[in-house]
Amino acid sequence: MNEIDEIRRSTIRKSMNWNAISFDWNHIRAFLATVETGSLSAAARVLEQTQPTISRQISSLEETLQLTLFERGTRVMELTDAGSELLAHVRGMAEAATQISRVASGQSQLIEGIVRITSSDAMAAYALPNCIVSLRKEYPGICVDLVPSNELSDLIRREADIAIRHTRPEQPDLVGKRLKDIEISLFASKEYLKSLGDVKSLSDFEDANFIGYENQERLVPQINAMGIPITKNNFGIVTTNGSAIYELVREGAGIAFLPTNVAEGRLGLQRILPDAPAFKMETWLVTHREIRTSRRIRLTFDHIAKELSKDNWSGLVAKH
Repeated sequence: MNEIDEIRRSTIRKSMNWNAISFDWNHIRAFLATVETGSLSAAARVLEQTQPTISRQISSLEETLQLTLFERGTRVMELTDAGSELLAHVRGMAEAATQISRVASGQSQLIEGIVRITSSDAMAAYALPNCIVSLRKEYPGICVDLVPSNELSDLIRREADIAIRHTRPEQPDLVGKRLKDIEISLFASKEYLKSLGDVKSLSDFEDANFIGYENQERLVPQINAMGIPITKNNFGIVTTNGSAIYELVREGAGIAFLPTNVAEGRLGLQRILPDAPAFKMETWLVTHREIRTSRRIRLTFDHIAKELSKDNWSGLVAKH
């Protein structure tokens, strides 16, 4: 806290006599309702309470303020001079309370503002555009800030509101919804596969070029397990950019693991062999536990979950 903030807080503490605010707002409300309706029974009806309860609340207020607010003994509740003087201030309090409720209600129902979404660059390029377009059509007041990134720390540091990741969130402050798994397999361009000659089995790709993501040494055991006897020397190109991998494969640079719907459906690439193994890659939609109380973020979260998993990720297939 800086010196200016401390001075400001000190000024507030000095200007407010907190001990003097000893009455109950419910008692004030009972007093005002009785004045407005003209009787205890009428006040009880509008406040949905019993007449004895309203009477006790007014008596408690009089005791707290050490004032007599109504003349007793008449069928109509008549204000005393003290009650009349208090009434103007009470009405001001009621107007302020009504305004607070109105603002709070409006904020909670407001569907506008920025929602920051983070995902891998490939997901941002191929999976999210259709989803964001449909979101904006349904909720035009929501502005999307799309941030390609692979770090879950973006959510923890509140640098993003929603993240799409391929691992389950472990942090206690994050909540995740698992979407349908994405099918992935090894793909290449038709031209590159043609250049390899007559390949009939997975072992025939021993000398093929592969494109790696980050550390190629992590991929070698996975590809070996498929029946392709490669080493890290097969990886002539490595990149951390998912979109670059798609384009490198399209240009005939080699073979890479890609989602089927994007590789076949959008880019026209070819699985290296028709019976080449396919794998499932889990996908999670993640947000911060507290942030989900925001209506615009909650609606965006639910919209993304619905659209991305629709018809087995059909949104990844190019429109014709």
